[in-house]
Amino acid sequence: MQEKRIAIASDHAGCSLKKTLVQYLESQGYPTLDFGVYDSDTPVDYPDQAVRVAKALYQNEADIGILSCGSGIGMSIAINRYPFARGALVCNIEMARLARFHNNANVLVLGGRMIDENAAIECLKMFLQTPFEGGRHEARVKKLGELPRDL
Repeated sequence: MQEKRIAIASDHAGCSLKKTLVQYLESQGYPTLDFGVYDSDTPVDYPDQAVRVAKALYQNEADIGILSCGSGIGMSIAINRYPFARGALVCNIEMARLARFHNNANVLVLGGRMIDENAAIECLKMFLQTPFEGGRHEARVKKLGELPRDL
């Protein structure tokens, strides 16, 4: 059993990719909270799904979040509204590595229509196995949670 608890959600456009990722996570023993959606036939608004993952992170029910929508852009925008969430939209393994290594991202965002399933699994593996480097990056990451809400 893996130690990281994963909260995962998608909208209808990211549903197929989410299913693949859930299967992979479960095969590897990760405790997974799957917030759906479970079929791609009914449109679902991505902000509603992102908030479910945000709540799981905030309430300490999950350590890592994964979100998928068509492009990944909407989910990225939605999850990054929360100061405790650091969502990273990635499309290759180097971006996944740097998201964790330099930015201490705690939410992986993938575009269901932008990345094939094998590449997405490789990004997920890299995201999960890469530690935060800390050091010179710690102060920068801390600032992300402290940015002013009003200007």
